[in-house]
Amino acid sequence: MVKVRENYPLTATGKVELNQWAEHIASVAGLPKGSEVQLQKAANSAYVASQHSQSTDSSFLTGLEMASILAEFRLDEDALIAAIIYPSISENNSTTHAMADVCSEGVTKLIEGVSRMAAISNLRNDSGNEVFGKASHEQTTNVRKMLVAIVDDVRVALIKLAERICAIRTAKSMDKPKRHEVAKEVADIYAPLANRLGIGHIKWELEDLSFRYLHPKAYKKIAKLLDEKRIDRQNYISKVIGAIKTQVDKHNIQAEISGRAKHIYSIWKKMQKKGVGFSEVYDIRAVRVLVSTTKDCYEMLGIVHHLWRNIPDEFDDYIAARKENGYQSLHTAVFGPDNKILEVQIRTYAMHEEAEFGVCAHWLYKDHNKKQEGNATSDGYEQKISWLRQLLEWHEELGVNVLTEGWLDSVENKRVYVFTPDGHVVDLPDRSTPLDFAYRIHTEIGHCCRGAKINGRIVPLNYILKTADQVEILTGKQKVPSRDWLIEALGYINTSRARAKVRQWFGEQAREQNIADGRALLDQEFKRLAFSGLKLEEIVSALKLQSLDDLYAAVGSSELGIGQVINAAQKIFTKDKHTESVISLTKKAPLMTISDDIYIEGVGNLLTTIATCCNPLPGENIVGFITLGKGVSIHRQDCSNILQLQTDKPERIMQVSWGEAPKELYSAKLIINAFDRTGLLKDIVTMLDNDRININAMQTRSDKANHSVEMEVAIEIRNFTELSRVLARLNQLPNIESARRKQ
Repeated sequence: MVKVRENYPLTATGKVELNQWAEHIASVAGLPKGSEVQLQKAANSAYVASQHSQSTDSSFLTGLEMASILAEFRLDEDALIAAIIYPSISENNSTTHAMADVCSEGVTKLIEGVSRMAAISNLRNDSGNEVFGKASHEQTTNVRKMLVAIVDDVRVALIKLAERICAIRTAKSMDKPKRHEVAKEVADIYAPLANRLGIGHIKWELEDLSFRYLHPKAYKKIAKLLDEKRIDRQNYISKVIGAIKTQVDKHNIQAEISGRAKHIYSIWKKMQKKGVGFSEVYDIRAVRVLVSTTKDCYEMLGIVHHLWRNIPDEFDDYIAARKENGYQSLHTAVFGPDNKILEVQIRTYAMHEEAEFGVCAHWLYKDHNKKQEGNATSDGYEQKISWLRQLLEWHEELGVNVLTEGWLDSVENKRVYVFTPDGHVVDLPDRSTPLDFAYRIHTEIGHCCRGAKINGRIVPLNYILKTADQVEILTGKQKVPSRDWLIEALGYINTSRARAKVRQWFGEQAREQNIADGRALLDQEFKRLAFSGLKLEEIVSALKLQSLDDLYAAVGSSELGIGQVINAAQKIFTKDKHTESVISLTKKAPLMTISDDIYIEGVGNLLTTIATCCNPLPGENIVGFITLGKGVSIHRQDCSNILQLQTDKPERIMQVSWGEAPKELYSAKLIINAFDRTGLLKDIVTMLDNDRININAMQTRSDKANHSVEMEVAIEIRNFTELSRVLARLNQLPNIESARRKQ
């Protein structure tokens, strides 16, 4: 890979030198003519920004080096510009706003993505807790998954990897603690990320350089052993290449044969894994053979095994069974010339580029179809991008069984990864709240929770957590969970663990207290729903309880939800056919339906007919037209007749949609008392609209002297469970004193 500091000494760069650099990068990346102008413009902006910082040209040169690394991937102009200016922005030498002339919307989005990845490391470092050092294996894994969870564009991950390469290359000049920190982070997080993306040459460099600083003695020992045998090994490899070349020419196979680079970390890892010495590692002497087709791969394998005796247990067919990161190759070990162990890798050109550039092979080799086999299409690339945007499976590095360690849940179900105040990472199911987080940390913290801060800002307890949020739980001295936390409609708790812990707490309270609490809760709910003439004994029997006290105790201990009691009551009333007399709901007239299984939502009690000109089917986009004497005619949205009618008679067009016909629909009137404020009415209407509750009428009465308002709202509901949920959510809106059903 190109190293700018070695090849482009630009600390005192002139315009001509920068021109040449931009032209070179544009050429390597395969960008269209004229792109070099924008690259030079971005480099100029980064250079100017660097002159205002204490680090002089450091950020400027880092940006150029990152762009040089990424050019090999043939990334687009936006990605290269983002790489050039990202170091200047990350070091606060400039902003995307100040560089607006080169920061398009695409560039800005990429920089924001890389900054989010960097923020994870910053939060960790600021916490004073070494997540990547002495922290648990689980913590390191969670940080990896968090990083991938926030990446929605593969270019973001590549820019971050390029930035880490630059960091580890310059680690030698850092003080020892900082050097160790960078190397540990690279080894634990970014080298495995490069491996999962299938980018071999980045993975090897990150692993070797981080190993150099984490295990300097072992690194120097292996490097010395490699250097001592270098000339002998090169002569031996030349001899092997000559022998294979002779056979290749005889069999008329087009092949490229070379010695394979040695990676110090991989040698050390094999020595540790197998418990062997340096001389017993098979790939100290290794060659790689590149051919055109898969058929040629297996033919070459036969040639190699014919030349030298193979070692049976040292053969891997990654073509028939590719690795999960897409890697394909044949690996075999043989007793080569002089009976020395030799490793041979055989793969096609396309497989080699995939091994080196991973997900980026699509960009780098999209125009080189002559070297690729007919089955190498972009579909595999698209599948890999989709795979990246989910959670990456890290079991290859961790050595865990995905079927037994809960990894399938991480892949199939979206997760969020958040920080504790100390910088540790906690993984939670999607749509988790601060309360879910509190109970995940410790049951006692959940019980004592009184509030939460997200990234230093106080938020409601039903705030939905997002990946990379830093969560701080505010606790009180007493362990007193709120019963409101168990009301599903309020969204305080969304994990089964937290819900079970709250229920368990209430279940452990004294029975007498539970009976009193349950009675108060049911009385409050019945009053809010305006129930009258209830026979609680029938509900006790329907719920298979022994006594009324058992009902109250079950509700008070949260073993039984209020919603279950309401459902039981409604079933009894419906069965006895005295719903209207006991609960006093006004049943609306039956809604019109096209047939028994088709219901048109949004037409009320109007007569509805399917237009014969287009005969729309359920699921198709539809629109209604009010006819004279024949109700509403339902057309497809693309029907030529309705398109003309929309122009000629737009006032008679109405929006309709397919829906599931409710068995019954009832009208209920609500009384809402609140302190008046700007936006109150909007909040109420928005909440009802979000719950798909139809409003029939609304009346407000204001008392300016007391700054209060009373609203009477007529709505349509399907059952009392829905009514209870609506009232609970209304009561949670700011400034609302009470929301209840009108008697």
